[in-house]
Amino acid sequence: MRDASDKESNAVGHDPCSREGTLRGPSLSGQRGVSESESLMDGDRSDSRRPSMPNGLRLFLGYALAILILIGLSLRFVIDMAISAPVSLPGAVVMILLAYTVFTITLVLQRKEAARRLALGLASLTIPAIPLALLSFASAASLVAALFFVALAAALFRGLLRPEVRAYLDQP
Repeated sequence: MRDASDKESNAVGHDPCSREGTLRGPSLSGQRGVSESESLMDGDRSDSRRPSMPNGLRLFLGYALAILILIGLSLRFVIDMAISAPVSLPGAVVMILLAYTVFTITLVLQRKEAARRLALGLASLTIPAIPLALLSFASAASLVAALFFVALAAALFRGLLRPEVRAYLDQP
């Protein structure tokens, strides 16, 4: 047998066994008739939205991934050198570059303010690559490689110096 509160509920459209037809109180989104969990699932809260990653940072992450791939490919040479001499200049440079690159990628993914300066430092490695490319290859290939590094450096610096990157990297 139902009591008086159940009869009033059914008169207004409430069914105690069904979620349909129930009137819910105000939620975080300020709308009546929507539960708090449904509001959060729909993404109604505008303060929880995060800006998308700027293209300059995406380019930088691709550049950093290419550095990690080149480091991985050069490890065989570094390990062969370590057999004859435990500490060598190329080995130390590769290990420092590896640590710097991984640390910078980590800070970028965590949206830390310090990541911007570290990313600019890592992007500055493209500058010595330009004269190195001009002097290392045959005439036509050296010009193509140098132009590639000029374009990469320009795109990296232009992308990392944009205000969107500064706004995106906002965590202290």
